[in-house]
Amino acid sequence: MTEDDIARARAAYLRDGATVLRGVLDAEWIDRMRDAIERVIAAPSESAVEYTPQGQSGRYVGDFFVWMRDPDFADFVLRSPLPALARAMMGSQVSRLFYDQLLVKEPGTREHTPWHQDLPYWPVRGEQVLSLWIPFDPVTIATGAVQYARGSHLEKKLYAPRAFSADSGFGALYAKMGLEPAPDEAALRKRYEIVCWETEPGDVLVHHPLTFHFSAGNLSPVVRRRALAVRYLGDDARWDARPGTFVEKDTIRNGLIEPMAFADGDVPESANFPVC
Repeated sequence: MTEDDIARARAAYLRDGATVLRGVLDAEWIDRMRDAIERVIAAPSESAVEYTPQGQSGRYVGDFFVWMRDPDFADFVLRSPLPALARAMMGSQVSRLFYDQLLVKEPGTREHTPWHQDLPYWPVRGEQVLSLWIPFDPVTIATGAVQYARGSHLEKKLYAPRAFSADSGFGALYAKMGLEPAPDEAALRKRYEIVCWETEPGDVLVHHPLTFHFSAGNLSPVVRRRALAVRYLGDDARWDARPGTFVEKDTIRNGLIEPMAFADGDVPESANFPVC
């Protein structure tokens, strides 16, 4: 990627709330991470969530803070091209890892990822906060490509987060926030242009944490959809002590390197959130 490529991508990110960069990662990273993903989903951690109900077709599985348990994930989120890309997109001097989230939709999975913003789930605030979404398989609309409500981040408003499944245990936690319910899909589609990029392994999607986004199930009978969302924090990111964020769940806290004891407004400096 050239400096012009980065500048154009950052302009699109700031304007639209989402963009794509092509060919960021080479085949060595992709192959290494595919092997690592197989290890992780074969032996799920306490924080892993099976979003597909028992007895239904396919499998939608997620896991959090995987880098803390797997050295290949750690190398990928800390030492691949991703931290530098995050710095450039945020316009930040620092790229601090917040967390990684594995999101695998196997062939024949019907479960959608609901329309949502990222930031309401998180105990952080600031302008320099973002998500990178990295596919390890070719991703099309039919296999669950991420769709974005273009420009929705510009409203700068937090809406109530939605649990990815009724049985995940997160729904009651999120209700503690007391935020206004998010607009439904019809309202979002009426209000915003919906944009989507089909991707190849090596591409990276970048989106703002207030951009509404969604992905359908994986309707392919053969093609997998393995992806990792990696969240980074920049210079102005601060701890947000509002109630009900995902880190309050015991299954998440139990897997952390050290306990979290931040006051509202603190820089989240700890072994859990290393500077890359």
